[in-house]
Amino acid sequence: MKLPRNKRFGGLLPRLLLVGTGLTALGAAAAIAQESLLPPGFGQAPPAARPQPTPAPSQAPNAQTGATPPQNASAPPAGATPSLVLDPGIFASVAPPQPVSRQAELPDSARRPIDVVGLGSGYGRNSWGERDGRFLSTMMRRLDAPLASRWASIALRRALVTKVPTPANVSAPDWVAERAWLLLRMGEADGAAMLVQSVDVDRFNAKLYAVAGQAALATADVAGLCPLADGGAIRSREPIWPMARAVCSALSGDTAIADVLMDQARRRTRDPRGIDVQLAERMMAVNGAGRRSVAVEWTGVNQLTSWRFGLANALGLTVPADLYRTVGPQTIAWSARAPMVPAAERLSAALTAARLGVFSNSALVDLFSQAADDSGEFTGDSPAARLRQCYVADSDDARLSAMKAFWNGEAWGEEGKADRYAALILTARAAARIVPDSDHAGDAAELIGAMMAAGLDRKASGWAPVVAGMSGEKGDPAWAILAVGTPNISVDLSADRLSAVAGRWADSNPHKLRLLLAALAGLDRLQTEDQLKLLSDQGVGFDNRSNWARILLQAADRGEQGTVLLMVAAGMQRTGWGGISSPMFATMIRALHNVGLDGEARMIAAEAMTRL
Repeated sequence: MKLPRNKRFGGLLPRLLLVGTGLTALGAAAAIAQESLLPPGFGQAPPAARPQPTPAPSQAPNAQTGATPPQNASAPPAGATPSLVLDPGIFASVAPPQPVSRQAELPDSARRPIDVVGLGSGYGRNSWGERDGRFLSTMMRRLDAPLASRWASIALRRALVTKVPTPANVSAPDWVAERAWLLLRMGEADGAAMLVQSVDVDRFNAKLYAVAGQAALATADVAGLCPLADGGAIRSREPIWPMARAVCSALSGDTAIADVLMDQARRRTRDPRGIDVQLAERMMAVNGAGRRSVAVEWTGVNQLTSWRFGLANALGLTVPADLYRTVGPQTIAWSARAPMVPAAERLSAALTAARLGVFSNSALVDLFSQAADDSGEFTGDSPAARLRQCYVADSDDARLSAMKAFWNGEAWGEEGKADRYAALILTARAAARIVPDSDHAGDAAELIGAMMAAGLDRKASGWAPVVAGMSGEKGDPAWAILAVGTPNISVDLSADRLSAVAGRWADSNPHKLRLLLAALAGLDRLQTEDQLKLLSDQGVGFDNRSNWARILLQAADRGEQGTVLLMVAAGMQRTGWGGISSPMFATMIRALHNVGLDGEARMIAAEAMTRL
């Protein structure tokens, strides 16, 4: 493999490579990257004896639900049944564009281009470079979302929605569909829906019809199915279309046609009296169509589907909370933005959405404010009232006390469950209002972590003098976040300070120590021989041998920000930070730093120091 130029790595990488080549972790990272991420035919193919089949689309993460999430909703237990399922036939590696009929009533001047689709400038038209569309599509399809890192997910979302041209060897509708499909699996229902809505329906192919239908259901936009229903029934084998046609006919006032279509749909379904038909008929009754029962009974239902999620949330119905255990956290993130569900019932789901990167601090605060406004509870012990105190209490001490109630879970009452990182996101701007003071040094790590969770890095750097005055052991957590998160070096990074931290963390939290050193190396903040020796002593180096690392570093060298973010996401597809090795982390941070995404690199590193 051709190594990156030394000048881009500050002379550090060649020395660290001597450390990394002897690590078994590096070899394991290489094996993971080559066998489970890269499609055959790109880079070095996996060994013939250990082929890695493409996961069946039916195993892609979920898309189901249909109710108010439980108050303590969080990621479901491992092994939860995935529920976002598409017809495997739509995922051909190369699908030529299908001929479409032009709509005579739509003049050429009003038609939108399909070769360049997106929602904004984002990372720029060249963010994917000259990459083969088959490679990018396969990487997106194989990505196991959600990601370990909130900030990696936020950056990848921006890359996916950026207005970019269609790459080579993939059709334009397929390119839009693959991006939207990944957004759905990340929990980004709104981004996926807006992306597919950027394409005129007469340009859809089977894959885009299927993904667009799932996006409409994920956003509980049943009316959004109506422009797609007839074409989807013809072009796509997805089971939602027969009942969607009946529902849409009813919503448009064609009662007789709706009744006929619904009768046909019932004959085709396995359970003509089941929950799916009940929800469809309840939706039809919204417009007075038919003389059908509109009672919805969840008894015996043991799985959420995208149909059940979309219609139930559109109708404002409450689905049994235990059904959320059959789906992943992405679906909980979708439910956090369901407009027909009362705000107070979406608060816990919104925290999950924030942890995944779907909700920002502002979106969280707005939802809590809406819940308080709906109930009129601006004082007292409700979560919304407590959050208000975080921002408007009379003193720093009072505001800090209110924030602590969220950090430790007390704000949720007796049945509350602490979600520390989500609570930090929720209180981020309240934390930024606390004046740096040694009297609050004991809470510096949480305050700094909260600000970094919302990207308030310059505000957080104001705590550097306070942290510098703290004793080593007490100041280590806050110091670590500042060491990797601030725009400029704001704390002591001398070899002596690093050695002291290493001495305390080597036994108590060795993984956090290795990721700290990896992040500092990736950000090019370590230069002296004593610093490099500490890296060698702790076995921290760069991954320079796997196909994953080779493609990542080449993309960074070519300025392909989108490709870099996709490859970083591939390295982040873990259930938690504990599965990310230090060689991979160092390489991710260095690639982001070199491709001009230093802010994203720092926020990801600060997140690691906050969450570990």
